[in-house]
Amino acid sequence: MKNIIAIASFATILLVSCTSKAPVAKSAPIASTSTPEQIAQGKTIFENSCGRCHKLPDPTSHSSVQWVGIMNSMAPKAKLTDEQHQWVYDYVVSVK
Repeated sequence: MKNIIAIASFATILLVSCTSKAPVAKSAPIASTSTPEQIAQGKTIFENSCGRCHKLPDPTSHSSVQWVGIMNSMAPKAKLTDEQHQWVYDYVVSVK
């Protein structure tokens, strides 16, 4: 009987540990609160900081939701401040 309980417990733990976990939501930049000057600064940062390491993507090639993930991934690599992160995000989602 102890073996059955031990096997059932092990199987339960194994199944639980193998299931996918819900992704932890990162905070998304808030709706545009940037001024036109800050958005222009975001364009400059995008071109200089992002373009330093790779070819720049067309801002219209991604949705605003996709840009959240891209920015959350790339901003730390570019060593952007939270404010710069917001300005770049506001710039890329403002391009039509």
